[in-house]
Amino acid sequence: MSKVSLKISLCGRTYPITVAEQEQTRVLEAAKQINEAIDQLKKSYAVNDSQDLLAMASLQLLIKSHANSNNATFKQIEQKLADLDQELSKLGA
Repeated sequence: MSKVSLKISLCGRTYPITVAEQEQTRVLEAAKQINEAIDQLKKSYAVNDSQDLLAMASLQLLIKSHANSNNATFKQIEQKLADLDQELSKLGA
């Protein structure tokens, strides 16, 4: 498993990180989303403290992530129930 070294910029500060090569795109996308969330918070609220902005952005993104994973789980359950309903219909016919 190959590793790559990255320098991620969050809220104006640079952080070195080493990740598996296949994770590089996901890490860069995550950093982009965090910075976008921080920029949005700066525009919406009178907050300039980097630590506060990082904390607020992290909370927002985690809530969004959990909502998306819950929606995916519900869709999987709905699909399985629909499949089961079809199978039961075939048996009853």
